[in-house]
Amino acid sequence: MPYDFPIFINGDFCKTNDVLEIRSPYDNHLVGRTYRANSEEIEAAIEASVNAFDETKKMPIYERVEKLAAIIDDIRTNKEEFAHIICEEAGKAISTSRGEAERAVMTFTDALEECKRIRGEYLPLDYDPSAQNRWAMIRRFPIGPIFGISPFNFPLNLVCHKVAPALASGNTMILKPASQTPLTALRLAQSVSKAGWPNGSFNVLPMDSKNAHLLLEDNRIQMVTFTGSPAVGWALKNHAGRKRVTLELGGNAGVIIHHDADIEYAASRCAAGGYVQSGQNCISVQRVYAHKDIYKSFMDAFIEKVEALKTGDPAEEETFVGPMIHSAEVKRVNEWLKEATDGGATIVTGGTSKGNMIMPTVLTDVDPKQKISCQEVFAPVVVVYEYTDIEEALGQINDSEYGLQAGLFTKDAGIIFKAYEDLEVGGVIVGDVPTFRVDHMPYGGTKLSGMGREGVRFAIEEMTEMKLLVMNVST
Repeated sequence: MPYDFPIFINGDFCKTNDVLEIRSPYDNHLVGRTYRANSEEIEAAIEASVNAFDETKKMPIYERVEKLAAIIDDIRTNKEEFAHIICEEAGKAISTSRGEAERAVMTFTDALEECKRIRGEYLPLDYDPSAQNRWAMIRRFPIGPIFGISPFNFPLNLVCHKVAPALASGNTMILKPASQTPLTALRLAQSVSKAGWPNGSFNVLPMDSKNAHLLLEDNRIQMVTFTGSPAVGWALKNHAGRKRVTLELGGNAGVIIHHDADIEYAASRCAAGGYVQSGQNCISVQRVYAHKDIYKSFMDAFIEKVEALKTGDPAEEETFVGPMIHSAEVKRVNEWLKEATDGGATIVTGGTSKGNMIMPTVLTDVDPKQKISCQEVFAPVVVVYEYTDIEEALGQINDSEYGLQAGLFTKDAGIIFKAYEDLEVGGVIVGDVPTFRVDHMPYGGTKLSGMGREGVRFAIEEMTEMKLLVMNVST
């Protein structure tokens, strides 16, 4: 039976006249319905969020902890329900969907702990004689209503990465979930509601993108946190006025396999990192640089592992690669593949599609300036290059408009620290692929990949304001 999730405003679940049907990207069956918010609902949510902030900013830590614990308990108790909603609306393999529900528990657990650690410091001021008998105290304060915009590919955990730090730090949030995957966020709203947060502290409004400007341009909104494409993210920043903005955008993550690497392990991790969730991940393995001495052995191992990945119905337990989110993405990727092969690239395996499914694909002989390499493919496609010198490989990783995360397989400490110094990315992952992420890590990138950091503690810093108190104790 299809789900029916009303939108969530000021503590109430309500319907509008604008019905939004959510269909499976795998077989187009009706997953559920929700409703689009229009200007009237958006205004109500902004007003509710502003009013709730008067309460949340003063909420004591123990109360935040209790309410966060209640959310954690609900997600943990209903993990299977969350996983099945994710699987159906996002087309994500059920095993991966369960992993996302587990991560959501961890993200909120981290928020529970970090809300106890929003601390300040004592600052002596009498370095100068004029400041004798004066000292200062610094605290962090919540900034107010936050507008969060989340993507389709992690419809629960990337929502949690916005909601959990906002609530933990005493802020309020209005969330616009991705139009393809709003149901999971609305199910999370039930968890927040049951936990007893003040009405208006969290609002979930599916809406047309054209209505987002009502939130972007409203001065009552103090911050925008966006995860999605670079084109949309940077345009959004230009319309956000004086608001704080954090952007977690795309990437075309590179991996270096040096000649001293464990080839079997590196191939296994690249196969997982390149094709999990059909490559629809900002830190999916897209470009692999294998040293010439191990290039052939790596390719043999890698192709074997890629061809062993089970593709198909995401609801089946053994499936690893499910569908693309919609047919327009399949069309785009096929065009990029044709451009590459017309330019001399070789498809070693895959390269075919049926419906919204793209078979796991590996290419070689690709011109680095072609879209399949230099843009974000966001699909189950990996390009492999051969390199001779580590300086060459590092330069090729950096020869990109993106800079989110990079992977490096080597045991050479000199190379590790050189990569850490030289790579123009937000994170260097040694001994693993760039797809590796634990939810309390600082996460974000450079160049087109964004600005600001997620990871609960780091997001709390973005969502709070430092305030100084100076005391003259001689009066």
